[in-house]
Amino acid sequence: MTKTITIILICLMVCEQPAWGVVEGEWEITPESEKAVERGLQWLAHNQGPVGNWGSQDLGLVALGAMAFLSAGHAPGRSPYGNNVKKALDYIIVNAKPSGLLNISGERRDMYNHGLATFCLTQAYGAVPDRRLGPVLDRGIKLICDVQCDDGGWDYIARRQARGHDLSLVVMQAKALRGAMDIGLDIPPAVIDKAIESVRGYYRPMGDADGKQYGTDPLGLRPGAFTYNGGKVTTAMAAAGAVCLQEFGLYKDFRIPRSLDHIAKDISSLKTRNGHMPFDAYAMYYVAQGLYQVGGTRWRENYPVIRDAIVETQWKSTSPTVDGSWDGGRVSGVPGKLFGTSVGVFVLSIPNRYLPILQEGEFTSENEASDK
Repeated sequence: MTKTITIILICLMVCEQPAWGVVEGEWEITPESEKAVERGLQWLAHNQGPVGNWGSQDLGLVALGAMAFLSAGHAPGRSPYGNNVKKALDYIIVNAKPSGLLNISGERRDMYNHGLATFCLTQAYGAVPDRRLGPVLDRGIKLICDVQCDDGGWDYIARRQARGHDLSLVVMQAKALRGAMDIGLDIPPAVIDKAIESVRGYYRPMGDADGKQYGTDPLGLRPGAFTYNGGKVTTAMAAAGAVCLQEFGLYKDFRIPRSLDHIAKDISSLKTRNGHMPFDAYAMYYVAQGLYQVGGTRWRENYPVIRDAIVETQWKSTSPTVDGSWDGGRVSGVPGKLFGTSVGVFVLSIPNRYLPILQEGEFTSENEASDK
């Protein structure tokens, strides 16, 4: 990999990129959300363990823990949590395989862990003075490109084959690729083009035309959203598909607002349960990012709802192994709390805009749609 950004990628990321704005306003952060972030960080610090992995062999979950600290403004040498960030990143880096793969769990965890961990390292790059980051990132991004399937997707296992498995794998790699582009790594344009084609294939129109048109494509007249593998629409996949297109620079694609319409309905009927994310942690991670990047009315109306629901559901306990945490919903035990707490802190810290990826959001009244 080189550090020369391909002209085609400049066009993808800049020519279609919206004009970024400044912080929306004080409404994004409340005293309660700030306290919840600090309590979440205390849980992460207390339960990290001596090797820095929270007892998890999933490098993706360890990466989320590191990003929780980074998103709240903590990096090595900068805060009382600096050592926690260093331990988590060390654990990821020393476990990188010669092939570039960032996974030490079973092979069916390959591209989940690799995508999350690679994205985390792109966000740490430049903020963390560690010369090991560059070579690990070079190899990690090259692996993502090399194992992309012929249809533009990715499999669970780090291997190239005819068809990728599902959208949940694409979104992991999309964020890693965007993070790599942002720090100047050169990505073959064909990788992006094929990935975009794959993502659009997971979009599903639903019902009759509703009179609200996004773009000139006939599908833009009909409600619709992204799916896991072409079947049922879910909140998590509606958000993941929107985030994919945003990371690939297609902010005007009509599939984004259509999917966010679906998500807004789910947010309006949120049900909370003590200690658990309002959505599971996986869905919340992408819901918040999709709303943030589209900005405007969607962000202002929906973020306070999910923010306050996250604050409300944080565990309160006299035990430091529980207090300040959230359960993730897809993983049990301490790793499950690592998942939920990392995402909770990350989402509540979005308004800080400390991570490079969070310095790229649209704060205009509306996001135009495209018929492409």
